[in-house]
Amino acid sequence: MALMPVADALAHVLEGADALSAETIRLEDAHGRVLATDLKALRTQPPDHVSAMDGYAARADDLANVPVTLTVIGEVAAGHPISAEVKQGQAARIFTGGVMPKGSDTVVIQEQTQRNGDKVTVEKAPTKGRNVRLQGLDFRQGEVLLNKGQRLSDRDVMLAAAMNYAALPVHRRPKVAVLATGDELVPPGTTPKLGEIVYSNGFAVLALAREAGAEIRDLGIARDKVDEIAAAVRRGRDWKADVLVTMGGASVGEHDLVQQALKDEGLDLSFWRVALRPGRPMMHGRLGPMHVLGVPGNPVSAYVCAFLFLVPLVGRLTGRAEAVYAPQEARLGRELPANDERQDYLRATLAPGPDGSVATPLPNQDSSLMAPLARADCLLIREPHAPAASSGSRCVILKLGL
Repeated sequence: MALMPVADALAHVLEGADALSAETIRLEDAHGRVLATDLKALRTQPPDHVSAMDGYAARADDLANVPVTLTVIGEVAAGHPISAEVKQGQAARIFTGGVMPKGSDTVVIQEQTQRNGDKVTVEKAPTKGRNVRLQGLDFRQGEVLLNKGQRLSDRDVMLAAAMNYAALPVHRRPKVAVLATGDELVPPGTTPKLGEIVYSNGFAVLALAREAGAEIRDLGIARDKVDEIAAAVRRGRDWKADVLVTMGGASVGEHDLVQQALKDEGLDLSFWRVALRPGRPMMHGRLGPMHVLGVPGNPVSAYVCAFLFLVPLVGRLTGRAEAVYAPQEARLGRELPANDERQDYLRATLAPGPDGSVATPLPNQDSSLMAPLARADCLLIREPHAPAASSGSRCVILKLGL
């Protein structure tokens, strides 16, 4: 089977990945979730003309010639409007957020006044309408302020609350199950024997899935036995996982048994080799409604494949309207040789330059090295058969972090 271009592989992964069903959740649980419908304001904000400062609500016509002394007819605090009307020669003491009394149109800040009993002398006159927040200044009832497919930020949740929503319609979070395979793997915190490796890949993949908006489950480590791998796959199906990610054993070696176990369970294989470095032996298919991604066992390969394919898949299932990540331009921090037939994703650091970011590939790009990956700020993309590139030339990057 020929190597599949990265763009084609991603298209296969996203094919048929529709947004999951909607559910209604409490507002306090909505951060990071994706709206299933457009959201219209249920109220106008502010609902009335209100003061933006502490001071005195007055009529601009009375302030034409200062200093001027006005009679104070009452006091207005936020949440405590008064029914009295401000008439000629009068003012009302008002605090920030207080509803402007009828007849008033301007607020004189208290620092520009002198108070004596029920009299206040205005020493400096503001312009008409000064220090007043007009009704609807922020938004009006019926206005669409949050859109379907929008992932809700902390500011969005605040806005939804101001719009008077106690609960929001959002797409269900996809369930992502992660399964590691390999006789050599042992959990963190144990002492590896000769030939054993501390398992690490899954923690990054689970974190990526959760950060992208998924509900996650760790299926643990399955030994290199078809029946044990198949049993773990069935646990993922019983959990009703929307996506199963397997790590290791995705190739066709004598000990690479994941494909066989998945096929025995009914896998409809889409592809298993991609023109990608790191991550060539990546696999994709479907087990009924469950999406299956088989990523390589090398840590960097597993991470890059999860970043490039799992994260957009989760984004699509959550209903996100915008791309989870987008390529950006930078300048090369050092020269690079010509590339071969695979699309490279080089781990690189970013630094500010005279005309934008400078991306410098880390010196060792071995797919087993996790310390350089942790130092990287981005993946620097090298297209298949790209010619040699000089330091300072333009390049394309994907920033790490969602």
